[in-house]
Amino acid sequence: MPRAAFTTLGCRVNQYETQRILDSFEGAGFTIVPFNERADVYVINTCSVTGQAEAKSRQTVRRAARTNPSAKVVVTGCAAQMTLNKDREFDAAHLLIPNPEKLQTLDRFLEAFPAFKERAGKNGAARKSAPVRLHVRANVKIQDGCDVYCGFCSIPYTRPGMVSRNWKEVVQEVRNLCRRGCKEIILTGVLIGSYGRDTGSGGPDFEELVEILSETREVVRIRISSIEMTQVSNRLIKILNRAGSKVVPHLHIPLQSGSAKVLKEMRRPYTQADYLELCARLQNEIPDIAITADIMVGYPTETDDDFEETLNVCESVRFARAHVFRFSPRPGTPADEWGDAVSPQVKQVRSKQVIETTNRTRLEYARRFIGREMQVVVERRSGSSGMLRGYTQNYIELEFPGPQSLVGEVATVRIVSADGKGVLGEIVSAVLGPRSVRHLPVLNR
Repeated sequence: MPRAAFTTLGCRVNQYETQRILDSFEGAGFTIVPFNERADVYVINTCSVTGQAEAKSRQTVRRAARTNPSAKVVVTGCAAQMTLNKDREFDAAHLLIPNPEKLQTLDRFLEAFPAFKERAGKNGAARKSAPVRLHVRANVKIQDGCDVYCGFCSIPYTRPGMVSRNWKEVVQEVRNLCRRGCKEIILTGVLIGSYGRDTGSGGPDFEELVEILSETREVVRIRISSIEMTQVSNRLIKILNRAGSKVVPHLHIPLQSGSAKVLKEMRRPYTQADYLELCARLQNEIPDIAITADIMVGYPTETDDDFEETLNVCESVRFARAHVFRFSPRPGTPADEWGDAVSPQVKQVRSKQVIETTNRTRLEYARRFIGREMQVVVERRSGSSGMLRGYTQNYIELEFPGPQSLVGEVATVRIVSADGKGVLGEIVSAVLGPRSVRHLPVLNR
């Protein structure tokens, strides 16, 4: 039986797509092995959102080729698409799959290397159902493509065309995942708020889809992975604020820069004042909400004063978490014409300052909930501490002692402490399987 290995670089959309590709290979008779093991085919789903991400993608492809020089290396994702756009070759890759054909990777692979079809087919039906996997928290892609050409971003060039999945298909996938034990559905897309009838949903817009899913009996909770601030509507805020809502109080709203000038030069469709006003409204109407963000430092036109504005926005919003990254020119984007004007040393200093600021506000946010009982989806046991790990509704990651039987379940956990090392809790009660509640004794840390 041929062996296949998979790895993902980049966003939740890529993670979702890799899982779909993996399932198709497994259903066709391939044995799935860890990526660092010897395999007959390696599939790498790449990223090109930054120069560092693209470089890491290329390193990963070369590493796979070194692990087994006789293996076939299949490359897809945005770094592969950028290479195809330039009509170039991807070093060490045997097959490049364009982004629009990514979910047909198995078909393209078997067309290019038909001998594998015979090898996989000898081990049973060529297209059997893939084994059922337990996803405690599962990404569900509902939308693809971006038509907002921000100055720094290559995604409109690697994921062109706006496409929404049919809402009935989304609902069925969510139901199947929840019936298999999934406790949290993470809705994901490239420009998720643009989901709607005009791009293929079959009827509902984004808010309507969220409401349909929240009313689906099998669903425990729903998280929105990332959404542009211009797409956080009054309807969505009402859904988040509704008593008993299955939609958790957490929004990841990319900031990119806190400078009014730089936002304009980035071609972002909002101002600093717009962003601050939205965040203030969310925090006023939904007091427990976690607001997280992407923040870029070192845009070619970013001055020291511009950077200070970004720090000021971080202090004002007090993010519950932030992903901080450094600008790198992306070929073909408007910002590429300005080059890489901010030195690596300055970028490093600015990145460190933003990380320190947002780490502090992250800790302050977590400490607000000390003594509170929170619903936690238990994902795994930590290899370092031996304690269980999971996420609250408002995206606080914490550890707490408890039995292995709680992995994959929902536990009520009281937060007892939060410091630079992490957040700790103690079990109050847990839901074990469908419709059963078991009250567990509080365990000492």
